[in-house]
Amino acid sequence: MALLELHEVVALSGFGDVPKFDLAAIAFTILVGSVSFAGSLVTFAKLQELMTTRPVIFPGLPVAFGGSLLAAVGLSVLLVIEPSLWVGVVLALLGLGLGVLLVLPVGGADVPIVISLLNAFTGLTVAAGGYVLGNTLLLVAGTLVGAAGTLLTKLMATAMGRSLLNTLFGALKGGSTLGAGEASDRPVRSAGAEDVAILLGYASRVIVIPGYGLAVAQAQHTLRELVDVLGEKGISVEYAIHPVAGRMPGHMNVLLAEAQVPYEQLKEMDDINGEFKQTDVVLVVGANDVVNPAAKTTPGAPIYGMPILNADEARQIVFMKRSMRPGFAGIENELLFDPKTTLLFGDAKETMGKLLAAVKAM
Repeated sequence: MALLELHEVVALSGFGDVPKFDLAAIAFTILVGSVSFAGSLVTFAKLQELMTTRPVIFPGLPVAFGGSLLAAVGLSVLLVIEPSLWVGVVLALLGLGLGVLLVLPVGGADVPIVISLLNAFTGLTVAAGGYVLGNTLLLVAGTLVGAAGTLLTKLMATAMGRSLLNTLFGALKGGSTLGAGEASDRPVRSAGAEDVAILLGYASRVIVIPGYGLAVAQAQHTLRELVDVLGEKGISVEYAIHPVAGRMPGHMNVLLAEAQVPYEQLKEMDDINGEFKQTDVVLVVGANDVVNPAAKTTPGAPIYGMPILNADEARQIVFMKRSMRPGFAGIENELLFDPKTTLLFGDAKETMGKLLAAVKAM
């Protein structure tokens, strides 16, 4: 769209009559829009595991990124000084390369933060395009998306306990989350749906921690029904929401809203973390990194320093997992081997259905 804007502006107004600020907005739109497009394609491939979820680095990457960035800035200035469609095309191609180089070093649980950043970039390009086209709706909408995305990116980076620069380039010095890891063969305590139903049935208070596994299995509706049945039995149930749970900003909030979970049952991390000690059972559904004690106890771990949900403080923990494969950060979770922890293996929707039936039969 930005290249069409450039072509139309130059064709209609002539090189000398185009306001410099308009040309600067077009250059910004071309560069940042191209970065956003290419970066989004790479993050999509990582999330869908079409490529490795680990950081991808190679010798000379910082030099390649820095050189490309300087060249892009130079071409942007040239586009403002001497408008040319071909300069815009080269700038767009360079922006595509920059987008790939920006996202490749990001891996594991850092990817959702980059998604939020790219979303903010997209909003800013829409706002710049709206200014050039004189479209107030695009300008306002793009500004709102850009501002919201920037704020959300900052909040998510804070929730990970790291700066945005460390999130983007931490892999260059070994500070990024890892991505995929090997499944553990250490012994754990597992149980069937009937045993877990008894554990839940005798609890007074239950906290549910949803994660990406819940979204993959599309088990949110069954989970809400389970929570409703437990509530009918006089059991207090709440959902603990971690800011970076899932694979995109606000993933769990959207997922549970789709299942029409009452908003008052959703508790943010800071509001509920102090209540785990008074909780009988924590039900972790497809989450891992957001309850991994390594964030508090293991200096040098990729997620060390990230605020987590204090599930380890509850009296009993039930993990619903497909396998012993590590979470998105690629590291083992010692909470799985805690004597208080019981694992319920299987697809979240299938096992949740069995658990629901067992609770109803009690």
